[in-house]
Amino acid sequence: MNIDDFNALDADSARAEATVWAAIPSWVDAVVGGRPYRDVDDLAAAAASAARDWTRADLDAALAHHPRIGARVTGEDAEAAASRREQASMTDAADDVAARIAAGNGAYEARFGRVFLIRAAGRSPEEMLAELERRLANDDETEAREAAGQLAEIAVLRLRAAVAQG
Repeated sequence: MNIDDFNALDADSARAEATVWAAIPSWVDAVVGGRPYRDVDDLAAAAASAARDWTRADLDAALAHHPRIGARVTGEDAEAAASRREQASMTDAADDVAARIAAGNGAYEARFGRVFLIRAAGRSPEEMLAELERRLANDDETEAREAAGQLAEIAVLRLRAAVAQG
């Protein structure tokens, strides 16, 4: 779709589209409520700005929809398809790297109580592993900020991909 298509969607359809980008209701409402947008850059800027208001509760709710890095993503909905595209590099991960990521995921979930989130698009498995291991040393507040920042990057990438289609 293009920006005019997104601007023309009825509110429920626009909310459904934006929820794929980030499943945070207040953010979705802000993005949808900000229409019409001049162009994709205007939409992306508004989305990034609204993401600055995310709370830890927003982050935890949104992460309930995200698969683990390296996990096989199932489902046929738009969010599952986006996750498969974003984690495509994991299909070529060396066995030892995949095993370390799996172990790191478990350690992260035990430490922080939520799934490890990273913008996987454009990163190699080795880069994701290094970030996972680095972030395990974060304190809770720092890690919540980093995870929210990663979620915002993912949301903007997804919205740019969706609005650039067609």
